[in-house]
Amino acid sequence: MKNFALETLDSLSKIQAEFDSYQQNFFPKRSPEFFCLEINGEAGELANAEKKLWKGKNVEHNMLEDEAADVFIALMNYTNSRHIELGNAVKEKLLKIEEKRKFLATTGEEY
Repeated sequence: MKNFALETLDSLSKIQAEFDSYQQNFFPKRSPEFFCLEINGEAGELANAEKKLWKGKNVEHNMLEDEAADVFIALMNYTNSRHIELGNAVKEKLLKIEEKRKFLATTGEEY
C-alpha cells in the first residue's frame, strides 16, 4: 500500500476529535449501543435510496450526499463513544487487507 494513503488517515483522527467535541458540547450523552443502532438506521436510509436508483427511479444526488453524511456522522459518534481511534483502526485493517491481497496474488487469486 502506498504511504500517502496511510498518511492521509492521520487527518481522520483530527476530524474524529472535532466530532467528539461537537457531540459533547451540543447534544445529550448517548450510549455506544444507541450510536450503533443509529449507524444501521442511517445506512438503511442510504440503502433505500440506492435501491430506488437501482429500480430506475429518480433520486436527487443531494439525498445520497445527505444519507452518506448521516452514516459518517453516526460512525464518528459510535467510534468516539467506544473510544476507538478510527484512523488507526482503518490503517491496521488496510495493512491486513494488503497483506492478504499480496498473498492471494501469489496463488493467482484476487482478493
